[in-house]
Amino acid sequence: MAVYTHLGSERLAELIAAYDVGRLVSAKGIAEGISNSNWLIETTGRDGTGARYVLTMYERRIDTDELPFFLGLLDHLAAKGCAVPATIHDTHGAGYREIDGKAVALIEFLPGVSPSKPTPVQARSAGAALADIHLAGMDFARSRPNPLTPDHSAKVLFRFAPDRLRRLDPRLAAIADVADDIAREATQDLPRSIIHTDLFPDNVLMLGDTVSGLIDFYFAAEGAMAYDLAVTHAAWSFDQSGDAFEPAIGRALVDGYESVRRLDPDERDSLPILAQAGCLRFVASRTEDWFDTPADALVRRKDPMEFVRRLEFYRDRRQKAFP
Repeated sequence: MAVYTHLGSERLAELIAAYDVGRLVSAKGIAEGISNSNWLIETTGRDGTGARYVLTMYERRIDTDELPFFLGLLDHLAAKGCAVPATIHDTHGAGYREIDGKAVALIEFLPGVSPSKPTPVQARSAGAALADIHLAGMDFARSRPNPLTPDHSAKVLFRFAPDRLRRLDPRLAAIADVADDIAREATQDLPRSIIHTDLFPDNVLMLGDTVSGLIDFYFAAEGAMAYDLAVTHAAWSFDQSGDAFEPAIGRALVDGYESVRRLDPDERDSLPILAQAGCLRFVASRTEDWFDTPADALVRRKDPMEFVRRLEFYRDRRQKAFP
């Protein structure tokens, strides 16, 4: 369960009392998530009819100096009608508080279930929702450069000796050999906005075929909108084994996106290399976690080879991926 810090009922009740959301009724740890502690909070609500929220304690991989960007972005997008949870501000107007030196935020609870096996209709809805946040984010006042660029991913892989990569899988070493080329080709001057960069199916909540919420914006940054679409394509368009490409999902995702925001010709032409760059990012981060995470750590290490295989697909079958 993704609750790394225990908070007793008295501490939780004291914390919730700092918000105008009624009295604490219950708090249940949420299993999802690998970086933060999360609780589903139920309160009596402002009017006594009950309300739900998500309480997050930021444990790792989050610089609290960047929280005004992340939480402000949620408020900005929610105010523009995007399907994202708004931040609940305390009675003094603060977007987050601190407990024992750790930042905590109370966030709106959105109903819905993440699809484990998305349908083309659901993929189309997700593509449209992604385009919505791109358009809405263009006038967001805060900025944050993307620290996880293709160049950064290449440098992460170069940290590890080729023999070490080869022992894990020879194809991983082969990807490291071309990482610089992918990074160079993917660095293009394309239309930019605030992008999510991590829109896997488990970061999308759905009610049936309708997107009810996009969540987990803690990798959001400035970047090329087409890159974000390509990352999402790589995250959605393969079966649960990660090996079989599902063209109907990929087409529906792009069609849904373009139903809201049309890609220009340069963006469309760039999608195959941008998808490779997106895969490279997850190859690098998973390789780093695989080698650097202690064996007894609570965090589950993910297999980098899943995205090596997806990257190989985009390199070998560009036209099939984006007809």
